[in-house]
Amino acid sequence: MTSVQLSDARTPQTTPDTPAAGRAARRRARSRRRPLAARYLGYVGYFVGAGLISGAVVHHPLDPDRYTRIAAYGALVFLGATVLNEFLLTRERPGLPRLLVVIGSSLFLSFGIGMLSGGLQHFDDFPARGTVLVPAGIVVSFIAYVIKDADTPTRRIFSLLGLAVLAVAALAFFGLREVTASMEATPGGGHSHGTAEEPAADDHLPATTPSPATSSRPGPASKPPAQPPAHNDGHTGH
Repeated sequence: MTSVQLSDARTPQTTPDTPAAGRAARRRARSRRRPLAARYLGYVGYFVGAGLISGAVVHHPLDPDRYTRIAAYGALVFLGATVLNEFLLTRERPGLPRLLVVIGSSLFLSFGIGMLSGGLQHFDDFPARGTVLVPAGIVVSFIAYVIKDADTPTRRIFSLLGLAVLAVAALAFFGLREVTASMEATPGGGHSHGTAEEPAADDHLPATTPSPATSSRPGPASKPPAQPPAHNDGHTGH
């Protein structure tokens, strides 16, 4: 066999390896263009933002002002991670309409994940609230994710998968409602978060406590009572 025939015989064996080598080279090039610190911040920002929102959504009735601020901070962190991952660390920059859609859907996605995770985590503490938050979080997060994903058409919300998600949310609602009813029938469940139902710390103190000033110096009330006048019945001696 000549050298030309040998080279022709080896050609089909080396050709299939070329696309794989090209994909590996492209992945290495992308990893070099995207710094590790930026990818790490973008990844962690999703979870930190969703965690802040989950705690704020569940504990909001305890201190509305405080937990409203925490929810706003979580939303900002989540949106910052979205901008970093979707626009700064990608090769293709979307236009302004797509930018607004991604930011809006990411905001709803963060609250959907927060409602789902917070409702599950603190269900024992707030069963009635968790009964609503968990199914609502399932529906909101699914709709927001479909809108956010550029490769998924919006009509998939009303597909069989969307109906399945709605059915899961309905089952979660009715199931958690039954669990809540059984928990209310059994006192002493869960642990407290400082709600208004707890007795105040000074409920067991006496109604009146004399101050040191009043106890050291008698006031007008410490005078001896006046003696009643002698009874004159007309039989005194003359």
